[in-house]
Amino acid sequence: MEKINVKKINKKIEKKKTKTKFVPGFLLGMFAMLVLGVAVGVGLHFSQDSVKTDATYAVDKAESKIKSLEALINLKYLKNVDQEDLENGLYKGLLEGLGDPYSVYYTKEEYTKLIESTSGEYCGIGAYVSQNTETKVITITKAFKNGPADKAGVKDGDVITKVDGKDVSSEDVDKVVSMMKGDKGTKVKLTVYRQSVKKYVDVTITRGEVKVPTVAHKMLDKKNKIGYIQISEFDTVTADQFSSALSSLKKQGMKKVIFDLRNNPGGSYEGVCKILDEILPEGTIVYTKDKYGNEEKQTSDAKCLDMLIVVLQNKNSASASEIFAGAIQDFGVGTIVGTQSFGKGIVQQIIPLTDGSAVKITIEDYYTPSGKNIHGKGITPDVKIEANGKTDVQLNKALEVLKKK
Repeated sequence: MEKINVKKINKKIEKKKTKTKFVPGFLLGMFAMLVLGVAVGVGLHFSQDSVKTDATYAVDKAESKIKSLEALINLKYLKNVDQEDLENGLYKGLLEGLGDPYSVYYTKEEYTKLIESTSGEYCGIGAYVSQNTETKVITITKAFKNGPADKAGVKDGDVITKVDGKDVSSEDVDKVVSMMKGDKGTKVKLTVYRQSVKKYVDVTITRGEVKVPTVAHKMLDKKNKIGYIQISEFDTVTADQFSSALSSLKKQGMKKVIFDLRNNPGGSYEGVCKILDEILPEGTIVYTKDKYGNEEKQTSDAKCLDMLIVVLQNKNSASASEIFAGAIQDFGVGTIVGTQSFGKGIVQQIIPLTDGSAVKITIEDYYTPSGKNIHGKGITPDVKIEANGKTDVQLNKALEVLKKK
């Protein structure tokens, strides 16, 4: 890799300083990317629709192309320009130029939300909400059991109309969620329309620490001692939730288990490996390889889950879900039921930058214990069965497989 002459870059930056923060911000951003050792190209897309032909805009070789483009925008562009938006657009474009949908630039605000969403922990009311894209109606889809909203009497299906007296009937869901979050112990008043009684209800909720439930479990068949564990995603809290679910089902006499990973988009690499360590015998769970050929293995110890296993997957089971299914399949300790999985066999690393923003970059391929890289291919089920939209035929097939063993 070519060495970076920091002094030379700094001199160029000093020479090209302008009254706006746009060009220095861009160059410093470029420098930060260079320090990270990322070799990329900027990708630009030009539309031929509604383009007015004009004389070619000359780029002075003594100026940077970026500075010239900024001048052109200021001279010609119809609307007012937000310099920060332009800078962020450049950084995002730099990562988009890789042609890799998993390599992304995050602004400071986006990175903060990302960390919160993947940690599985936050302070708020403890509920899932959804918004109808046409009517803008925001509905409580699930109040977490024993969470702040549940304790205050919020019901699944409640439609949120006001937050602390402010009408939110036409607000974006992200803004409403931000209004409901807050410091532990503080209160927020919701006005909801409860469809079951057809009236408006005021509910005061004391905000608290919330752990998003990523694992659900139950005894599915007591007679045959078949347990069921659904993992919706792999967050930092998932491994502990999984251990609790497994312990609970063992106490209820579980001897066979179904792990449901359908529609699980993946998540924490470390989290899925920790869970698999509880399930698998001694050996390699998964290994990764970077651009230089360096390998890194994740292994399990001899302690394992000694029972019959079925894993349910579908086309939306991706990334960490495929690490899970691939390891179960390669170790030969369970049966994969469902359809071909998504096929994401690469690993990303999130790298924070000093200004609070961050980049997520693809850094490694991963391989199942037998050495398969499933990127673009997916995990092939041992028992293929399509969902039919009526009864859960995939779950029924999983039960059938376990009952026969």
